[in-house]
Amino acid sequence: MHDNTSPHTALRVVLYMTLVLAAVSTTPSTVAQGSKKQDGKLSFSISLPPQSTEPIDGRVLLILSADETKEPRFQINEDLTTQQLFGVDVEGLKSNQAVILDTTAFGYPRRSLADIPAGTYTVQVVLHRYETFRRGDGHTVKLPMDRGEGQQWMRAPGNLYSTPRKIRIDPRASETIRLTLDKVISPIELPKDTKYIRHVRMQSRRLTEFWGRPMFLGASVLLPKDFDTHTEARFPLLINHGHFAPTFGGFRETPPDPNLKPEYSARFQIEGYNRVEQEYAHQFYKEWTGENFPRVIIVEIQHANPFYDDSYAVNSANLGPYGDAITYELIPFIEKQFRGIGQPYARFLYGGSTGGWEALAAQIFYPDEYNGCWAACPDPIDFRAYTVVNIYEHENAYFAGSTWKRTPRPGKRNNLGELSATLEEMNHLELALGTKSRSGGQWDIWQAVYSPVGADGYPKPIWDKLTGRIDRTVAAHWRENYDLGHILRRDWGKIGGKLEGKIHLYCGDMDNYYLNNAVYLVEDFLKTTTNPVYNGVVAYGDRAEHCWNGDPTRPNAISRLRYHQMYLPKIVERITKSAPPGSDLTSWRY
Repeated sequence: MHDNTSPHTALRVVLYMTLVLAAVSTTPSTVAQGSKKQDGKLSFSISLPPQSTEPIDGRVLLILSADETKEPRFQINEDLTTQQLFGVDVEGLKSNQAVILDTTAFGYPRRSLADIPAGTYTVQVVLHRYETFRRGDGHTVKLPMDRGEGQQWMRAPGNLYSTPRKIRIDPRASETIRLTLDKVISPIELPKDTKYIRHVRMQSRRLTEFWGRPMFLGASVLLPKDFDTHTEARFPLLINHGHFAPTFGGFRETPPDPNLKPEYSARFQIEGYNRVEQEYAHQFYKEWTGENFPRVIIVEIQHANPFYDDSYAVNSANLGPYGDAITYELIPFIEKQFRGIGQPYARFLYGGSTGGWEALAAQIFYPDEYNGCWAACPDPIDFRAYTVVNIYEHENAYFAGSTWKRTPRPGKRNNLGELSATLEEMNHLELALGTKSRSGGQWDIWQAVYSPVGADGYPKPIWDKLTGRIDRTVAAHWRENYDLGHILRRDWGKIGGKLEGKIHLYCGDMDNYYLNNAVYLVEDFLKTTTNPVYNGVVAYGDRAEHCWNGDPTRPNAISRLRYHQMYLPKIVERITKSAPPGSDLTSWRY
């Protein structure tokens, strides 16, 4: 899951097109192949700049906003603050063609242009570009390759977009509003290495073979104090799993910026929360470089891909062998370059949300390679509670039905249980952003990771994205391959001994996305199994929301900024107690 307060920034990519002037009018336009305007209905005609030469595949996204505080492309979300979005696919779009977006285009939250109240809106259009992949499994697919921004369509370098314009819109009017994609999102500089933070990148043989083109893995590496002078030391490796970031997050060598404009956090109801984040990032730097802090290496992996900002660190039919590539290619590469101990007893996993699921999954799938996981607020770890859906028993993901009722299933809440989104709304947002699991959204990446490949080469849907009807054959595939609770129950006799003392789970009992439901189910198994005993930890935060990490002494807004300090002492204790005879327990303790 995304932590909505975490920033996602971008790296470098080639600039695709030059800038040209925008044009907005109400004159007719040429219709792109495959697009037909409905006579007598409101429509938008969207065209490329005249200088465009290459045909383009992608998704055209039209945004209408009643909020003038920022560009419309930055105002689409799953919450009550969202503005209106419509989307249509395009293939081979040329400069002499136009895309017609009319009342047949799928929208979120309103389904159709016909449902828009008449009024004046700020209008903007974005073209999210797709590339063609000829994969090693024989399928050819068109997907939005990550270009260093962490799969954010509104920020992806090379995407085209239009200058925002105020336009009077009346869905009852028979007119065509013409827009031109006159701007292109520019590249962003790569982050520079510092004394403590290094950036690495390597081509993965396994992923390159799967995707049919060079594919890379990267990482931001946080080095301990005096790394360059203690050349005799070998260090434990800690993998902090989570979403894409261009550099190591939450580590700031300088005090908070005194000129920083305070920003209000609606989630935590804190004014100037951006300054709080800087304060705690600087505090971590001071602790990290202090005299008594453990000397270890922390790694944040960069594995953004054509479906999402993160691969979920497992092997997948649709994403490729990311689990093997990370464990057997990237980790040894980093250990060799930065003097890691290079043994399983000295490798550890931790993270929250998506990172929590990854930490637990990697520990389960590679039990001999890692010596412990600390998983906070993990994405659903038992699909009997896929948030609030039991994919094996429920007929529909969006509605709980009976003879007389059809009740929407909740998707997102606050710690008082107040809803901001239903499951249907969250999935329809993704459907407007992209078909065939191409939205870059949360539900689509779960589907891409867990599902078998469909006949068309794209992930086979777990449920109909429009209606919510569940496909039980796909659910069965999920259960046997990625349902961590089921895999633990099924395989405990084989892997339980290898996981003794390694599993630590933490979750707020008012998690925004109901992720605590699955943790309860896994806890039921772990705490009742006796052969062997799991000898780990499961803990819950009272009234705590998403990203509670096991710290009952601090509010969630603060504890989420202290993952490293929370787990490092536990990891050092674990390595001291569990390392085999003759292990290096001294060279790194200076």
